[in-house]
Amino acid sequence: MTGRLSRAAAGRPAAPVAAAHLGLGAFFRAHQAAYTDLAPDADAWGIAAFTGRRAGLAEQLAAQDGLYTLLRRSADGDEASTIGCLSRVHAGGDVPTWLATMADPVVRLLTLTVTEAAYHRSADGGLAVDAPEVAADLAALRRRDPAACRSVPGRLVAALAARADADGGPLAVVPCDNLRRNGAAVGRVVAELAAEVARDLDPQLPEWIERQVSFVDTEVDRITPRTTADDVEVVRRLTGVDDPCPVVTEPFTEWTLAGDFPGGRPAWEAAGARFVDDVTPYETRKLWLLNGAHSLLAYAAGAVGHKTVADAVADRRCRGWVEEWWDEAARHLALPTADYRAALRERFANPAIRHLLAQIAADGSQKLPVRVLPVLRAERAAGRPGCAGTRALGGWVAHLRGHGAPLTDPRAEELRACATGPLPDAVPRVLAALDPTLPDDPDLVAAVLEHTKELSR
Repeated sequence: MTGRLSRAAAGRPAAPVAAAHLGLGAFFRAHQAAYTDLAPDADAWGIAAFTGRRAGLAEQLAAQDGLYTLLRRSADGDEASTIGCLSRVHAGGDVPTWLATMADPVVRLLTLTVTEAAYHRSADGGLAVDAPEVAADLAALRRRDPAACRSVPGRLVAALAARADADGGPLAVVPCDNLRRNGAAVGRVVAELAAEVARDLDPQLPEWIERQVSFVDTEVDRITPRTTADDVEVVRRLTGVDDPCPVVTEPFTEWTLAGDFPGGRPAWEAAGARFVDDVTPYETRKLWLLNGAHSLLAYAAGAVGHKTVADAVADRRCRGWVEEWWDEAARHLALPTADYRAALRERFANPAIRHLLAQIAADGSQKLPVRVLPVLRAERAAGRPGCAGTRALGGWVAHLRGHGAPLTDPRAEELRACATGPLPDAVPRVLAALDPTLPDDPDLVAAVLEHTKELSR
């Protein structure tokens, strides 16, 4: 006999909304929402959460009063708990509610998990104004039609304009996507879009944003694979609850933040969050050691037939590739790496976490420049070949040529075209699409070519 989640049954009334979130997906619910739920003042920090666009998850969660099950899986067994900090859930297409929520002065905090690609950054880190979605949103904002905004920068600027008009007061924006100095990066694209709007419509908006809005840098870490029907059944067996949208995650979690919270924040430090003056050392260690290894496995191990991280690291050859990558990256990190690497070995090998390489492989054109290229450049500058880095790029070329998971990338059509034809011609084109300077290093090109040949076999 199973029941459905509800606040009445759980005895958990909804907390008053004081925070908002954009990108209502599994990672947010395993990470930031879990930290908020564990904070001692969680009953004062209810979250109004919005999906990226699709309504399905919001409808499922609304049917159970925003409650959901967090399933922590390890080799020692499964542990389930109910998370209750989502006081309201909305579809991303509900623009009037989004704007009203962000204009409300009781909301003093906005977190984001929308993926790196969603910020529409150009090669220099600024706003890609010519991107079709951004251009369309700029036109919508200029004609005073914020409901038509679809891109994340457009939705943020529309929300901040509504807040400025309502005199909604200070706000902290806390992006939790894998970008270097993500707070500053998001602040830049928002400021540049607001400046474009200011020229024709609202000259005060950029100054208001600068004065009232804080953009917080964060480092986030928790492996969260896609939930399967088997996971739903495990939750039903463990809890007696029929929850169609549980979240599966690992026991490990880490959150490092740097920045101002002018309207306050939950006591996340009591739940294990770390507050520092500069997240860069922690962010770099995580991006290079965890995310860089993930990308290496997604492309190289995916090309040779592996489907999950755990399967890949069970292969001695692939595990050796990861250790080689960690050796290369560790030479250029400010923080110690021995304990972090030991934890990663255990996390990657966790047989209870089915972390699909196809999931990691998505949006590689956005991920590789921050996860792999900095280490490869540093190794090449030191006179070393950067074998693991060039192997990751060889795996990327093989991926673009159809080896491994299907290609999912905002630049998919362009990248496929670069990767077609004879390999000696395709490899420099693909490298140039990632960074125009890469083909200037003939030894690097040759190494990537050899790795591509090896992995394509």
